[in-house]
This record gives sequence, C-alpha cells and structure tokens, in this order.
Amino acid sequence: MVQTTNRFFDEVARLMNDAAGVAQGVRREFETLFRSQAERILRDLDIVQREEFEAVKDMARLAREENETLKARIAALEARPAAVTPPGSASPDANPRDTPSPGAHPTDFSSPGVNPGGF
Repeated sequence: MVQTTNRFFDEVARLMNDAAGVAQGVRREFETLFRSQAERILRDLDIVQREEFEAVKDMARLAREENETLKARIAALEARPAAVTPPGSASPDANPRDTPSPGAHPTDFSSPGVNPGGF
C-alpha cells in the first residue's frame, strides 16, 4: 500500500493549530483585560486589600489582649487593701488643693482652689 500525503489535509491541520494558538492568545488577553478592569473598579470603590485587613485584624487582637491584661491588673490593684494613713496626713496621691485648710468651714469659699460660681 502506498501512503500519499494529502496537501489539503496538511494545510487544514496547520490552520487549526494556528487558530488554537490565536484562541489561547485571545483568552489570555481577555483575562488580563478583565483582571485589570476588576482591579480598577475595586480601587475606585476604596475596598480594603486583604493584607491591610489582616494587619488591622492583628492590631485589634493585640489591643484586646492588652485590654484584658490591663483589666486584670486594675482588678488586682483594686482588690488590694488600701493602706491606712494616720489621721492628719494626706495620702501621697491626694491633691493638696482638694484638702480643706485646718479650721476651715465646709461653706468657707475663701480657701484656695474653691470656686463657688464654677468660673
């Protein structure tokens, strides 16, 4: 049996290969165009990116953990019995303007730091 090559079929096969290559190129070009348009639309909508969201989420988690630690510390400090100060001495954190002067009457508005009119 003699095998003959048919030129017509060779040309059709080459044309189909070229068409498949062009179709793949068009598909890649369409995907690139679609992706760039989608990114532009998302940028215009001012939507947060995934990396930024994850960073803020981690910051919020750390802030909550620190808040819980500080709450526990405050509770421990409040639970500690208050140190008893001898009468007549002010506590170290008291403001001297808040303590009345000796012999002052509670309605005596002449002591420093008292402003009856709220001015």
